[in-house]
Amino acid sequence: MTETSDLPMTEDALCAFCDALPGATRSQPFGPGIEVWKIGGKIFALMAPGSGRISVKCADPEFAAMLIETGRAQKAPYLPRGGWISVGFGAQDTDEMAHRLRESHATVRASLPRRVREGLD
Repeated sequence: MTETSDLPMTEDALCAFCDALPGATRSQPFGPGIEVWKIGGKIFALMAPGSGRISVKCADPEFAAMLIETGRAQKAPYLPRGGWISVGFGAQDTDEMAHRLRESHATVRASLPRRVREGLD
């Protein structure tokens, strides 16, 4: 995928990007209509197709709060703690959205037990 900083990421490109992250798996554990990406069995991204938004985890909960306070993100529904935010991927440029997805993936990966992380390599 070519990253162009001034263009928004499309839903298809976002799905492909998440699918391509190392160790990522996609499922619908909450039923049809909610796409969930996991690494090592833990969620790093959720999206309702057609919503234009995706929920991701920030490494720093204070940074997540700042993004929410400045209007660049919203509180992630059903995930009120731990730095989870909901971002409109049509309003984020591709580079920013890719950064948010990579950060969420890396943050969740780092929280996995060592034996699980080693099994992902």
